[in-house]
Amino acid sequence: MGEAIGQTLPLAAAVAISPFGIVAAVLMLTSGRGSGNGLAFLIGWFAGLMVVGGLLILLGRGADASSGGQPAEWTGYAKILLGLLLLVVAHRQRTKKADDGEPKSPKWLNRISTLNPPGAFSLGVGLGAVNPKNLVLTMGAAAAITGTGSPTDEQVLSLLAYALIGSLGAAVPLGIYYFMGDRAEGMLERLKERMARNNGVIMAVICVLIAAKLIGDGISTLSLF
Repeated sequence: MGEAIGQTLPLAAAVAISPFGIVAAVLMLTSGRGSGNGLAFLIGWFAGLMVVGGLLILLGRGADASSGGQPAEWTGYAKILLGLLLLVVAHRQRTKKADDGEPKSPKWLNRISTLNPPGAFSLGVGLGAVNPKNLVLTMGAAAAITGTGSPTDEQVLSLLAYALIGSLGAAVPLGIYYFMGDRAEGMLERLKERMARNNGVIMAVICVLIAAKLIGDGISTLSLF
């Protein structure tokens, strides 16, 4: 289990520091429904990672992702492909601009103030597990977990660790909201502005670094060199 957690830790960290997840959580907390929406968003983010990750692990187990306790050869090609997909995502993040040359904000940001808790939960699922960057990262995590060939209970615990770590970014604004008292509003506003302003750069750097890891792991699995 330690091997699987070690391999998925960088991927989980990349999910955790997703700027849009943090910005969305802040906007939830500063909307009219406050902590209710913020908590629903966090639960949705975590649940999405668990469900999608669990489905991918089941697919990997069905496809014999491990052979003799070692990753099967096809998982190496899968990791290289996922790394290349992340490089594409990184390029798109750096080139996504609005008409005025400023970074383009997604339309869902403007609808957050109208959401109720079920809507916040659904948005958490979408941003946490279904958006392209996080989905690729979860695919990489599932490949790493199934490739170890560990027992089912250990794979479930490894996925749980991945989802918990991957949810920390969305949890930070909630912690600030509950524990920082009168200072919370100012801190959340500054956090939102910094993450939104630097979203493209942060995402591009994360994607390039994780892409390098996945491609390197894939090459290692295939023993190409």
